[in-house]
Amino acid sequence: MARPSQQLDEVLLQSGRALFAQHGCGGLSLRMLAEHAGVNVGMFHYHFKNKDNFLTQLLQTMYEEVFAQLQAEVNHDGSAVQRLREALCLLGRLLREHGNWIGRVWADAAQGEKVARQFLEKNGARHVLLITGLLMQAMQAGELAMAPPTQALAFLMGSIAAPMVIVPRALEMGFVPPMLQEPLSQVLSDAAITDRVNRALYALAASNEELHRV
Repeated sequence: MARPSQQLDEVLLQSGRALFAQHGCGGLSLRMLAEHAGVNVGMFHYHFKNKDNFLTQLLQTMYEEVFAQLQAEVNHDGSAVQRLREALCLLGRLLREHGNWIGRVWADAAQGEKVARQFLEKNGARHVLLITGLLMQAMQAGELAMAPPTQALAFLMGSIAAPMVIVPRALEMGFVPPMLQEPLSQVLSDAAITDRVNRALYALAASNEELHRV
């Protein structure tokens, strides 16, 4: 018997993209997926066998798209600090675009969801290693002051990544007073991301003596 069209795989995965951030691993049911995709549940089982297989493929596919963009930026021509600056700006934009499902994966993993935990175990360090590698190159080239890489990375992630994760969630959940919603949303803009990256790298370029004089 001929295998049904491969396009149904993609239709189901596209529905998964649309639904995952809201429902997560636990709340995303096969019936919900099938109804959203306009296919019957039997076709879901035909293509993916079970929900865990589907979620594993869905999360990996979404992550590989994000990682490929970041890796391409890291591999561009230019000095280490130039490539680090562009990679960090891109990371901020990617977190703005994909932060909803990324945050959901972390929340699911914290709640013990097996697929989410396995996904983070497999992929959690990949983008971190890219940024850390650029940091070390920039330090060795004298473009940034020498410092423990983990300390420098924590500073960068606190300056650049944390606002892109925290601010959208705070706005969505209604924790921000109305008068602050518009100003705070500007933290997510391209200009604000670039400004934070430049400020963070300027701070990392300062010597220990300069920092101690502040």
